[in-house]
Amino acid sequence: MATSETRPKPRPLQALAESITECERCPRLREHCRTVARVKRRAYLDWDYWGRPVPGFGDPKARLLLVGLAPGAHGANRTGRMFTGDSSGDFLYRALYETGFASQPESVSVDDGLTLSDTWVTAAARCAPPENKPTREEFAKCSCFLERELLFLHHVQVVVALGRLALDAYLTVLKRTNRIESRAAYGFAHGAVHALPGELPALVCSYHPSRQNTQTGRLTASMLHDVFTTARHMLR
Repeated sequence: MATSETRPKPRPLQALAESITECERCPRLREHCRTVARVKRRAYLDWDYWGRPVPGFGDPKARLLLVGLAPGAHGANRTGRMFTGDSSGDFLYRALYETGFASQPESVSVDDGLTLSDTWVTAAARCAPPENKPTREEFAKCSCFLERELLFLHHVQVVVALGRLALDAYLTVLKRTNRIESRAAYGFAHGAVHALPGELPALVCSYHPSRQNTQTGRLTASMLHDVFTTARHMLR
């Protein structure tokens, strides 16, 4: 019988995922996720919603890191996997598939066979927020998880920030850990590319693939495809 001394210890990213799913730091967000999971959407009444904080996922040796905003209420909050089960994920994974970072162009559930190649997908906040708007305090409480992910993902060469809030969250972690002096030098614009100091990964900005952006034409499929083509060319 295995003892605590002989039982294998979880790998860092696995242990981090367990810490994330057990987090109860933000009462407003936890209550919202549970309420959505209980009430559900009519189209998903037969689903057993995840309803908990959502960890990142992908290739632990990834050279490309994607940082989004937060789980969708009826997407990742339902399925338990980032950008899975909603229109944002449909748009994102099609572009990742076309540029060789994903094994298939859609992500509908955790057991749909999707695998990511050389890519890790995460978010600035791990709980679905009301109206897709975490508070500044909620972002701050959640930032420790992104900070730890950056420590454990040793091979990242390029970071793609999906939206201004994701960019701000990423830069805030770098500033707090003294890896950059100021966030002001790295402004947000779709397609913007920033070189960061030292050995830090390069940074590419993109509009978030939200329905608000994709249905209005602010972000088109070709625009997102170009972002990941740029990231692909930047990998060493």
